[in-house]
Amino acid sequence: MSPKQVVFKKMSRDKTVGVYMGRRDFVDHVDSVDPVDGVVLVDPSLLKGNKAFVTLSCVFRYGPDDEEVLGIAFRRDIYMCTRQVYPPLQDKEKSTHTKMQEKLLRKLGDNAYPFFFELPDNLPCSVGLQPAATDVGKYCAVDFEVKAFSAKSPDEKIRKRSSVGLMIRKVQYAPEDDGPPPSVQTTFDLVMSEKPLHLEASLGKKIYYHGEKINIHVDINNTSNKTVKNIILLVEQVANVVLYSNDSYVKAVAMEEPNDTVEPGATLKKVFTILPLLANNHEKKGIALDGKLKYEDTSLASSSIVKDGVLQEVLGILVSYRVVVKLRVGGSFGYSEVKVELPFQLMQRKPEPESVLPDSELEEGVLDDLKNCCVKGSKENEEDDGNASPAEG
Repeated sequence: MSPKQVVFKKMSRDKTVGVYMGRRDFVDHVDSVDPVDGVVLVDPSLLKGNKAFVTLSCVFRYGPDDEEVLGIAFRRDIYMCTRQVYPPLQDKEKSTHTKMQEKLLRKLGDNAYPFFFELPDNLPCSVGLQPAATDVGKYCAVDFEVKAFSAKSPDEKIRKRSSVGLMIRKVQYAPEDDGPPPSVQTTFDLVMSEKPLHLEASLGKKIYYHGEKINIHVDINNTSNKTVKNIILLVEQVANVVLYSNDSYVKAVAMEEPNDTVEPGATLKKVFTILPLLANNHEKKGIALDGKLKYEDTSLASSSIVKDGVLQEVLGILVSYRVVVKLRVGGSFGYSEVKVELPFQLMQRKPEPESVLPDSELEEGVLDDLKNCCVKGSKENEEDDGNASPAEG
């Protein structure tokens, strides 16, 4: 059987408008961002003189959508752009379409209209902080959404049954230029010891992919008169919420504590392995995650790469990682701690480019996994497409 290419669709409850998109991940290349494109399907007989619009928005949420305090909602609109798609303001036959749009327009017929948005390069990526099991409602997150709706004008209050929202993500992939591997060394003078302790640590490379083991090279030269009782290896995630409070969350997402000790006058040169995974951190509140679509696996948030000159204050949640090597050194008069840090990047591997298949091999994917992921109002669409099944195009 030939492969099928999934097309993501969602219809408004009153069937006036529907959104069709060939992908939900749009890549931030630092110096540019993939444009957001898709097709809106309208039913002129149901519009009853209304127009059809499509909006791309970026919202920072830090609480439940349906709650306010002193009239202030727990959200901040970072970016919003609205286009009129019906009646069309330009001849769609003369527009520049992507290959996927061309396929969808041919497949959906005369009542399908393309849309196209250029994303600014100073918007944050899709990142959210993992809520606790007892938390209810939206968690702290940067969300992107494409919404189609019918109304007399774009400023009119949008009826929930006449609108449909589809969550998308703005993501970054690992750059091709790895850079020099992190390395650090320190000499620590211990109390009641004439000679110091030397610690050197390094990583094999600067960029690691999600799910890849990290090798930590540790070299200890203990010229002191005290014993290294414990070696503790950590991967720490640092999430800076820079948009509204400049809070910083430091969470250990992996830890190893080998049994090695280093006696006075001895040395240790060894490679340790550690693996940071979301699977081992599902219970930790505040862990930063890559933007999540319901029922779709996500991962620990990727390291943030910021373009030079962009104000960090508008970038939502900035994420970084570091390996921490701790030595617990003990003697007759208590314990001391020696610590070094190795910053590195944890990123998604850049996928192979996808080819657009012929019209006959497009498959409509009914978005059960997106029903509850859109902004407030999306649940009104559940009964329309919740029981449908994918059909071959």
